[in-house]
Amino acid sequence: MAGGLAVLITMGTLNTSMAQRDGGGRLEGAWETQVSIIHCQSGNVIATFANMPVFAAGGTMTETTSGTAPALRTSGEGVWHHITGNHYAFRFKSFTFNTQNVFTGWMIIQADASLDSTGDAYTSSATIEVYDANGVLVGTGCAESAGTRFEL
Repeated sequence: MAGGLAVLITMGTLNTSMAQRDGGGRLEGAWETQVSIIHCQSGNVIATFANMPVFAAGGTMTETTSGTAPALRTSGEGVWHHITGNHYAFRFKSFTFNTQNVFTGWMIIQADASLDSTGDAYTSSATIEVYDANGVLVGTGCAESAGTRFEL
């Protein structure tokens, strides 16, 4: 029994260290980012704002933004995964409301991110899909972001 437990612990340690060596867990943590909403064809910046995504162990994430007032948009909830090396993908959804607090739909943001060699900064490019309350896609957009770890 003790031998089997030792094998499981060793295998878990090896899998964790291999994933970390390949960059698998390096996105985990809180990040301070600047997001730029861009015109998808021209690349011209439309708006820039602060954002704070948090990537949790196990592949879930949350994000909070200064780009939209809290009464008009919930924080985002989503998922992320390691692709390879320093490359990751994440996707999150937030719900939207009008100024009378009536539900108007949701947004889904899907991004690809690349960590720098230190693992303390990343850049990403994203697509934005905007849906109305009936689930009809009513708009799309593009975004880019750059961020650094939020640490003690």
